Amino acid sequence: MFFHNLKIEGEGKVNYKKIARAVYKELKQKAKLKAEVVLVNEEEIKKLNAENRNVDKVTDVLSFPALDGIRNKILDPKDYPYELDGDRLFVGSVALCLEQAKRQADELGHSTEREYVYLVIHGLLHLFGFDHMTDEDKKEMRSHEKSILKRLKIEEEE
Repeated sequence: MFFHNLKIEGEGKVNYKKIARAVYKELKQKAKLKAEVVLVNEEEIKKLNAENRNVDKVTDVLSFPALDGIRNKILDPKDYPYELDGDRLFVGSVALCLEQAKRQADELGHSTEREYVYLVIHGLLHLFGFDHMTDEDKKEMRSHEKSILKRLKIEEEE
């Protein structure tokens, strides 16, 4: 996946490539993939949330998968010729609201950097078809999130 690093004021750098590699390893993906992570403000995330989910409020992360039915599948770009961007398979876009992430970090008592990394992981998992609509789905997604945070050597909070 193509990512850039983000410097969070008063915090460390968020290394997108490192996060992507951890997600890749967790999901056993081998193909060259591409995802887009976009930082948006509260007004933009609220508008996206209303337009796409009919929820008229600010949220932390929204995911827009390009592929359907890929949960727990090893992706082969040959199966998705219309989603190829050069030699990379485009899996979707993630919109993150940094202001909301900062608020949540304060509420949870950890760094904005830690919250942001978690939200990138969460958003990327949504692109791969994971969700938290049922207790079973939530348990599976949470298990992946915990494993990825552990791979990244980031403290997990219960």
